[in-house]
Amino acid sequence: MTDEAYTNPRLAAFYDPLDNGRRDLDVYLDIARESGAHRVLDVGCGTGTLALLLAGQGFDVTGVDPAAASLDLARAKPGAHAVRWLHGDATGLPCLSVDLVVMTGNAAQAVVDEEVWEGTLRGVRAALRPGGRFVFETRDPARRAWEEWNPRDSRRVVDVPGAGEVETWYEVTGVAWPLVEFRTVIVLRATGERLLSLSTLRFRERGEVAAALEAHGFAVEEVRGAPDRPGKEFVFFARRTEVVSSGQES
Repeated sequence: MTDEAYTNPRLAAFYDPLDNGRRDLDVYLDIARESGAHRVLDVGCGTGTLALLLAGQGFDVTGVDPAAASLDLARAKPGAHAVRWLHGDATGLPCLSVDLVVMTGNAAQAVVDEEVWEGTLRGVRAALRPGGRFVFETRDPARRAWEEWNPRDSRRVVDVPGAGEVETWYEVTGVAWPLVEFRTVIVLRATGERLLSLSTLRFRERGEVAAALEAHGFAVEEVRGAPDRPGKEFVFFARRTEVVSSGQES
């Protein structure tokens, strides 16, 4: 189920103001250039920041996301006409043949159901041309990122246009390994109104991710760290192979 933070229009409107300064997106722009890609699919594109950045640099971009409220925000942004926007997820994509598929912002961890994760990998592979690459990130479980998701460590105050000062923080509400559930709290200081959304993420070990990729027709070429979050992330670079592990040809 998609997080209400992205599906509720009121909450989705706070995503960009509270998540500005996305240095990780410049990294993915560099990856797209490095790979020599022309056609790019952004899975879990959200409000479209990366998709629009890529389109502005001349890439042919498709963005897909299951949250209609987030896509509405993306479609309203300058330059949105240059991107093909799809409402859905990677398990139900139309026929595509792209050079590169990306999933940023740890979107892979939001796919908590293992059957849906396997369907996502199948859908991504089908969308890629032979030899195309899939690049995505996921947190290293050993770093126990959720231990910092508490009011003391995560509290911020942001001046949001049209809303004034907004205070926000995270609260972990449950850990049932490998799932971590947490609440995002947004408080509008002008009125005292509190907005809440509940999220669940799945933490996967490096070997677990690599095995799933290989089982679904990918070769893991490289696992990098995230330059803006050193030591905290696995960034997988996987290439579509011609044969999946079952022996079925592509």
